[in-house]
Amino acid sequence: MAGGGDSRDTWSIPFSPGELDDFAFHVDERILHLRIPMKALGIDVGGSGVKGALVDLRTGKLVSERHRVPTPSPATTKALSRTVARIVKHFDWKGPIGCGMPGPFMDGKLKTAVNLHASWVGAKAEEIYRKACGRRVVVINDADAAGLAEMRFGVGKRKRGVVILLTLGTGIGSALFLDSKLFPNTEFGQMEVRGKPGERRAAASVRKDKNLTWEEWAERLNEYINALESLIWPDLIILGGGASKKGEKFIPLIQARARIVPARLLNEAGIIGAALASSRKTST
Repeated sequence: MAGGGDSRDTWSIPFSPGELDDFAFHVDERILHLRIPMKALGIDVGGSGVKGALVDLRTGKLVSERHRVPTPSPATTKALSRTVARIVKHFDWKGPIGCGMPGPFMDGKLKTAVNLHASWVGAKAEEIYRKACGRRVVVINDADAAGLAEMRFGVGKRKRGVVILLTLGTGIGSALFLDSKLFPNTEFGQMEVRGKPGERRAAASVRKDKNLTWEEWAERLNEYINALESLIWPDLIILGGGASKKGEKFIPLIQARARIVPARLLNEAGIIGAALASSRKTST
């Protein structure tokens, strides 16, 4: 859970199964015992679709079918918040809700909107969703959400040291962990490679848009990861997003210092991580 209400705080990977029934934290020098719900609704806002499902917080398993609604174009605050509200209404859900969105959050405000409409820049996302959905929605960076899920239930479980998760999709999202603690709001996809943001050369969407072979795309991704390793020395790099389903086609072609593995939770990671995030205190 978060170390506090501000989105800049570090996160610990939430909850072992035995901790889910009851946990405690300090508030005003007292210890409050809170009952943690067993299920939450996780929503993942993507470039082409907004997906949601109910998640068992003990196991990380989806306990409902995923429901997908196309991402509105343009994805304005009004249009996207209505789309998220449609997801909530579909499940008729009254419990905790978490939502992963692209971009960094500070003081509850989305600071950039590279893959969203400009109306989101500076917007208080949780307030916007609360008004649209009629209840509290906890918002987290989408790659951070996927990282939380992978570190709690996936290939990153019990991994120590520096771990980076990269989500390969429309862009490149990133999540950075040290000894299972999340340092939120990294935007490594914006790291410059050959004079442009790395995601413009190496995102999974680039392979499709430019009709690249797996080998040609792996070369671009390799260059991007090598540039990233010139700044950070990770022990493990987890590659997520839709492309991770075909990791055998490109991961063996990448030469890097760190061990590179495909994500285990694939496209469900963002939903699962958003559901986990729903337990933290609001940042607004």
